[in-house]
Amino acid sequence: ADMWKFRDRIIPNVALNAVAGRPKEEYGLEPEGLDEIRPGCYNAAERVKDMNAGGVLAGMNFPSFPGFAARLFATEDSDFSLALVQAYNDWHIDEWCGSHPGRFIPMGLPVIWDAELCAQEIRRNARKGVHSLTFTENPAALGYPSFHSDYWDPVWQALVDTDTVMCVHIGSSGKLSIPAVDSPPDVMITLQPMNIVNAAADLLWSAPIKKYKDLKIALSEGGTGWIPYFLERVDRTFDMHSTWTLQNFGGKLPSEVFKEHFLTCFISDPLGVRLRHEIGIDNISWEMDYPHSDSMWPHAPEELWNVFQEAQVPDDEINKITFENTMKWYHFDPFKHIPKEQCTVGALRAQAEGHDVSIQALSHHQSSAEDKLAAWEQQIQAAAAQQS
Repeated sequence: ADMWKFRDRIIPNVALNAVAGRPKEEYGLEPEGLDEIRPGCYNAAERVKDMNAGGVLAGMNFPSFPGFAARLFATEDSDFSLALVQAYNDWHIDEWCGSHPGRFIPMGLPVIWDAELCAQEIRRNARKGVHSLTFTENPAALGYPSFHSDYWDPVWQALVDTDTVMCVHIGSSGKLSIPAVDSPPDVMITLQPMNIVNAAADLLWSAPIKKYKDLKIALSEGGTGWIPYFLERVDRTFDMHSTWTLQNFGGKLPSEVFKEHFLTCFISDPLGVRLRHEIGIDNISWEMDYPHSDSMWPHAPEELWNVFQEAQVPDDEINKITFENTMKWYHFDPFKHIPKEQCTVGALRAQAEGHDVSIQALSHHQSSAEDKLAAWEQQIQAAAAQQS
């Protein structure tokens, strides 16, 4: 198998992260080689071809090797660690995103171990046109001060000053909601959005939301169907308990403040689309999730269109959900580089004519379902032992 190695850490490619174009029978957790996944998983030019074939104009790419919050790069040597973060950011911004203008929304890694250095890196990236920062959903789980500490004030201020969105991705705390070490993998997959629910509550009730009026946070890959209940719950909590918890949203309800600060994202969420006005039509952004196991690639436009039709979503709302909200929140304008008429699903697919998107079995492993479950159990037990 191919893998990354950093000092004594070995980071393999986990199959669920890169199964686009492969049969579901090959889904699993075993390490894999680069020749077992589509080149679009790691090659920018091939990624653009797959995006064209999938009828998708642009996307934002989260890091895998260094971790969503770059915690792999947090070594005992701050200068060395900072050099690693900056090298990754420069590569991602200048080479990956820069190679195809208008196709990738650039995102910066944080300097997670030092709030002051992190603020400086946010500003450095912003000067290069970056308005997105990937961050952990729970810094306390990684051993850093929580969102309720003033330790992060330099970061909040830098985000506001540069109009940069903090993107908190499910699993970015290094933990997932798994009730027991022998819970089947279906439990973890079902509960993946729960990490985002925790982060949303923690951030909404935090001081920075009240202090920094222009702070913007994206709940990445967390779905939307849970949000209407969540908003009802936070308003109820405020009504019943704010007199003694001393919460003060300046005369507004928590649900109103949520809509001022949070962008919510979904892959396949028919319920969330039906309840879009309860969430806020300006607070929703669709994502394809290529090349993960939740992705609808290459037929995402058709599946999304069916959801829109069933929910009777008008064109102006479809535009907001599919591209306008994203462009506004991230100050991203692909039409400066590509004429808008060349950005439709049909026009993009015309550019990909002849590009092979057929389902192909690529795995070198002949693992049975029982083998894959056993591998899952070993990974969960190892993770539980490491956390304890």
